[in-house]
This record gives sequence, C-alpha cells and structure tokens, in this order.
Amino acid sequence: MNRQSTATRLCMGGIIAALYITLTFVFQAISFGQIQFRISEALCLLPVLCVEAVPGLAVGCLVANLISGALPPDVVFGTMATLLAAISSRLLRKNVWLAALMPVVFNGVIVGLVLTYCYQLPTLWLNMLTVALGEAVVCFGAGIPLVKGLQKLPLFR
Repeated sequence: MNRQSTATRLCMGGIIAALYITLTFVFQAISFGQIQFRISEALCLLPVLCVEAVPGLAVGCLVANLISGALPPDVVFGTMATLLAAISSRLLRKNVWLAALMPVVFNGVIVGLVLTYCYQLPTLWLNMLTVALGEAVVCFGAGIPLVKGLQKLPLFR
C-alpha cells in the first residue's frame, strides 16, 4: 500500500473510523459498561495490515465515545487506550497473536481504571479483568480471523 496516493490513504483511515463508529453503535448494548464486548475493537488489528488504520481507529473511538455521552475522562483515556493498542499492533504486525494482545492489555488497564475512578464502579481489579476478557474475546475471536481473511486480498499482500 506504499504506492497509494495521500487521498487514498486518507479515505482508508476515514472508512476505518466510520466502521468503528458504526460497529460501536450497532452493538451499543454490549459496547459500554463494566462487562463489554465492543465488537469495533476487533478492528484494532487492522494496523497489522495498514498504517492508515492507526489514526482511523483513534478518530473512530473518539467520535464513538463523544456521541455516546461518555464522560470527558472516558473520551480522552478510552481513545488513548485504542490509539496505544493500534500503534502497538502496528509495531507487532509480524506476529498477529502478539498484536491481538495489545488491545487486551491497554483497554483492560486503562478502561478498567476509567470505570473505577470516573464511573465509580467498585473493584478495580474486577473492572480491569472484565474489560480485558471482553477485549480478548473480540480481538482473538473476531480480530484475528478478520486480519487473516483480509491478508488473502490483493490489496493487503
């Protein structure tokens, strides 16, 4: 994808952001809260395939959190968790399994802290654990198959 124009790359990031927002709200009932399976987080493995996914995921998470009515610290730190996961997934792109672990770790820790201190949900370790488990289900159960399927397309070879 290095030979693509700036406009094409920008569009790719925008499409990824739009997909993230759409998936978050289509599955809104399970995208928020102490026990969450944010299906859109499966897209956090797309940086394995293309660098445009990194800003696309950050923008998508930011917008999804803003329009969901999340509290400001959740908007900031939730977006930061997704951005750090996306950057790490890109850096670890040669090992998709290790790349899939990054959203689990960053979201488990950061979103777990947000749930505890911003939303006053008790038991920090439980919040971290439930977010990390939901993230693991999504990233390993949907993210890895998504990346493996997309790798077969000429666009990502």
